[in-house]
Amino acid sequence: MTFPDTIFPNAAAYAGAYFSKVAEAAAPVPGERVGFAAQILTTVYTEGRMVFSCGNGGSAAIANHLVCDHCKLVQTDTELKPRIVSLSATGEMITAIGNDLSYDEIFVYQLRSLAKPGDALITISSSGDSENVVRAAEWAKKNDVHVISLTGFSGGRSASIADANVHVTADNYGVIEDVHQSLMHILAQFIRLAHMDEQLIAKRVF
Repeated sequence: MTFPDTIFPNAAAYAGAYFSKVAEAAAPVPGERVGFAAQILTTVYTEGRMVFSCGNGGSAAIANHLVCDHCKLVQTDTELKPRIVSLSATGEMITAIGNDLSYDEIFVYQLRSLAKPGDALITISSSGDSENVVRAAEWAKKNDVHVISLTGFSGGRSASIADANVHVTADNYGVIEDVHQSLMHILAQFIRLAHMDEQLIAKRVF
């Protein structure tokens, strides 16, 4: 049974049900995979390598937001200097590649030019099966670029390609995207915390 599957009497009732679904979806997220994703990102940030993010629609917004939190937030009060590019934010490249070649190529085409072994790719896809995301993940895997995938629904091909697949068990796009957004924040805040002077933590706003 999917959510929602009926009409709700008012917005308050729907909000209550929706927040319950977000909590249900977040609870079983595998902690060890979140930890592995954090480990990959920490290594990449420490070594000064690049992180690339990508997604479509709402997932593109999360990929773009990730640049802010993982670059600005993680750098604050730490010695880390994250280097991050969202492949979803390059409008000129996306439209040129999509128009002249194929929309399926918009991310992998950019990776071929920018990524090097030891870098990392974060794919964000509720279905886990968007062709442009899958092609980017497949290329990254073949070229020694670490792959972290955030997925929902059945996980799609992205789940099986990734080094660290962080899966959200839900069947509502909004719920999945809300948990993906939280995971993005969790990774950024945890990595920052782990590299801060403990005396500063209580004095800072996260």
